[in-house]
Amino acid sequence: MSAIPVADDVLDADVPVLPLAEVANALGLSGNKVRQMLKDGQLIAVRRDGELVVPADFLGDGVVIKGLAGTITVLADAGFNRTEMLRWLFSRDESLPGVTPINALRTSHGTEVKRRAQAMAF
Repeated sequence: MSAIPVADDVLDADVPVLPLAEVANALGLSGNKVRQMLKDGQLIAVRRDGELVVPADFLGDGVVIKGLAGTITVLADAGFNRTEMLRWLFSRDESLPGVTPINALRTSHGTEVKRRAQAMAF
């Protein structure tokens, strides 16, 4: 069994996170399916206090927010590791609606977020 890739915890301490069991419950999935999503790059986890957790902002209304998996793929194709992806998703960018890429994704501005991610590849 391959290990779950984990990003360094570069999130501010006030960023809410959910243990994998809560992620599974919120998505109506098994814990194994959530772990597979982490391996497949659909979500990013960090280890906080010895426990694997996922930023709560990655979820909304019982689903992974629209555009997150695609944005992670674009960032991976641009050569970002998971820690760099996480840092970028939560970094302030006053030119984006929502001020951070993750908030822009949460407010249906995924096209603009992906466009920025693609531009960083060049």
